[in-house]
Amino acid sequence: MQTLQHAFRIEEIEKKDSLLEILSDKYCRAIIESITCQPKSVMEITAETKIPISTVYRRIQILHDNKLLKTSGIITDDGKKLFLYKSKVKGIQSVFNDGKTEVELILNN
Repeated sequence: MQTLQHAFRIEEIEKKDSLLEILSDKYCRAIIESITCQPKSVMEITAETKIPISTVYRRIQILHDNKLLKTSGIITDDGKKLFLYKSKVKGIQSVFNDGKTEVELILNN
C-alpha cells in the first residue's frame, strides 16, 4: 500500500531561517523524532530522549511557536492537566541550489 506524502513549500525568508535553525538543533530533531508517531508528554519525551526536562520545555515552545506541533490535553486521575505533543511534520527538507535556499515541510498524517 502506497501512502501519499503531503509537502508544503516555505516561501517567507524568516520562516525558512527559523526552520533551518530548528533543523540544525539536535534537541529539536530528537523531540520531533520522538513525537512523530504518537503524542507524548514532556516527561515521556525526557525519558525517551534523555534530554533534560527544562531543555525539552524550551524546545517544545520553539516548535510550538513555529507551528510544528499539535497540542492536546487530558486530565489525569488525580486532577492534573497533562499536555501531549505530536509533530505536525514528518520531515523538513532543505536544498541550497544556485544561491537559493528552498525549505519544504513534509506533513505528518
